[in-house]
Order: sequence, then structure tokens, then C-alpha cells
Amino acid sequence: MPLYEHVLIARQDLSNAQAEGLIEHFSTVIADNGGKVIENEYWGVRTLAYKINKNRKGHYAFLRSDAPSAAVQEMERLARLHDDVMRVMSIRVDAHEEGPSVQMQKRDERDRGDRGDRGDRGGDRGDRGERRERRERA
Repeated sequence: MPLYEHVLIARQDLSNAQAEGLIEHFSTVIADNGGKVIENEYWGVRTLAYKINKNRKGHYAFLRSDAPSAAVQEMERLARLHDDVMRVMSIRVDAHEEGPSVQMQKRDERDRGDRGDRGDRGGDRGDRGERRERRERA
């Protein structure tokens, strides 16, 4: 079966228990339609990039699933009809990454990832410092 990753954003005025209840609800929807949820994460209340339905914050949830497309379509349909869910996004992936998602990793663990060495950016101001020195000499 295809692998999917889903992100749900629920209204900010829900309690944490209600938001986690939504995760369980949509996990059972996927399971009832022949799929299985491999992992779920509750990311907590986060600030939105822009207002959605007069809300500035929302409860974020992340699901990794192994499900047929019909199960994902049904889950998305029910999420769009649910009053507490503001947004849902599902992405088909080739493979699930091991361990916690990027949002759940500590900041220092993320920085050590694929970015490589950034020593050339340090305190060096590059060309600006040289121009300033030339102006001061003149």
C-alpha cells in the first residue's frame, strides 16, 4: 500500500485532550477503510502564518500512514466536514523517515543535519568590511 504523511490543524480553543481525540478519530477512519496509522505526533499549539477563520493559532497533528488512496480520501473528506479542523494536508511519500519528525527534533539536532559546515559565514562581513576600511583611510 502507498505511504502517506498527513498534517491536521485544529482550532485553537480546543483542549489538548480534544485535539488528541481528533487524532484518534482520524486514525480510526483510516483503519476502518483498510489502512493503518504507523505513527502519530501531537505538535501542540503553534502560531499560524496567516489567519484562518479568525484564528491566529492552531493545534497541529502529524500522522504517518500506510493506507489505500480510498482511505486517505475518506479521511480528508471527513476532516474537511469536521468543524474543529481548519486545514488538512496529505502527501504521498516513498518511505517514512525513522524517528521523530523534524518538528519534534531538538533545534541542535536539526542544525547538525544536511546543512554542512557554515564556518565561512562566521563574523566575516565580506566585502562590506573592506569598503569601510577604504573609506576610513581616505
